[in-house]
Amino acid sequence: MDGTVLIADDDRTIRTVLTQALTRAGCRVHATGSLAQLSKWVEEGRGDLVITDVMMPDGNGIDRIPAIREVRPDLPVIVISAQNTIVTAIRATEADAFEYLPKPFDLPDLMSKANQALSRRPRKSDPIPEALAPRPAADPAMPLIGHAPAMQALFRMVARILNADLPVLIAGEPGVGKTTIARSFHDLSDRRDQGLAILTSADATEEAITRAADKARSGTIIIENPAGFDPAAQARLIGLIESLESGPDRAMAPRIVATTGPDPQADVAAGRLRSDLYYRLAGVTVTVPPLRARVDDILPLANHLLARAATQGLPDRTLGDDAAGLLRAHAFPGNVRELENMMRRLALIASGSAITAPEMREALSQQGSARVTPVAVAMPVAPVQTDSPAPGFSLGSGNGPLSDSVEAHLQRYFDLHGDSLPPPGLYDRILREIERPLLQVALDATGGNQLRCADLLGINRNTLRKKLTELNIEVTRRRKLM
Repeated sequence: MDGTVLIADDDRTIRTVLTQALTRAGCRVHATGSLAQLSKWVEEGRGDLVITDVMMPDGNGIDRIPAIREVRPDLPVIVISAQNTIVTAIRATEADAFEYLPKPFDLPDLMSKANQALSRRPRKSDPIPEALAPRPAADPAMPLIGHAPAMQALFRMVARILNADLPVLIAGEPGVGKTTIARSFHDLSDRRDQGLAILTSADATEEAITRAADKARSGTIIIENPAGFDPAAQARLIGLIESLESGPDRAMAPRIVATTGPDPQADVAAGRLRSDLYYRLAGVTVTVPPLRARVDDILPLANHLLARAATQGLPDRTLGDDAAGLLRAHAFPGNVRELENMMRRLALIASGSAITAPEMREALSQQGSARVTPVAVAMPVAPVQTDSPAPGFSLGSGNGPLSDSVEAHLQRYFDLHGDSLPPPGLYDRILREIERPLLQVALDATGGNQLRCADLLGINRNTLRKKLTELNIEVTRRRKLM
């Protein structure tokens, strides 16, 4: 390896390690803890490669890249940062950094990237980027933090396609943060000053879809779980996309971003998602890894969530070492959303400033019944005494009443619309969303016998038939397996 490397990092240890490693590899090294000194060296014509931290005492390393490129268009810059967020990755990519590496970085990997940068041919025709527009310092509902390789790969992918005109399909398990990723394609992109509309299965009327297209002109439409839309609604979505692609106003067409489960092709194979809709949505597919695939992110996320809870009025807590070890070993079937709920609960119930191992064990034991798949209504199986209160609907052992789950779901639905209210007609849409699974489960339990199903539900048979017709529920008579 040959060349002169300029290093800017306020951490003396990192400067020393990099200086020693690069010197042994045959490079000449100038290291500083100041961006001002780095800029002076660049202006003097020194250096064949820059390695810079982001957060420095006298500025931001990424913000300095446009000035470096203006003076030295051919000088490659490698960005290293302990701020392992999607915003950092996007801004490094937009600034035309040669590479972005999260701290703590792998030294052999950084040396390999440095060798590539020093060995590349100069690019005389590269354009000089304009100064980066400031990005919103938003605090998303689900933090996009990740040092793990899987998340860094995701961040790089998002950064590369952030301003492309292709539709994006974001796949992943429940609770991984798909909606937050979807929002980032709007909030961090060139479309951020235009309209944003969110469509869910409860908003899939023709009127709502038309309203969404009008609201999101030149902006973004986010479609939440299109496999959950009924066939007629999926057909309307196809019509929407076709009209945006070929209509007279296609120059102002919004970008389509959709979220889906971990295996959208399985949804297509099972008939839950129309194949022609899938192929229209999957211009680029981005998969968000589950939390168990990035164990090293659990503690940074937990600490971030505890700190955020403190800013929202909850007690200020930290994780004790033993509690942190227990947390890291948990499987988190509910992913980041489960972690967030657990941190907020621990912030409330912990007896001291540091969460203890017994408190963590208690919180984890309450998560034992957590499930990744949607939870069905569970009825009591034990005989009910006539002098006991009537049992209420429950989500299963330890998960609380159904009303709590419905309230949480409705609150999330309102949150998805931000400062706007959902489209009118919410009452009827929500009732239909509840009626459909209730009737389907009751029919299945009674083997498709409509008389028994009506009796089970406490309605007459004609009412049941009318509901089945209205909701387009196909009835198949079958023997119930005991």
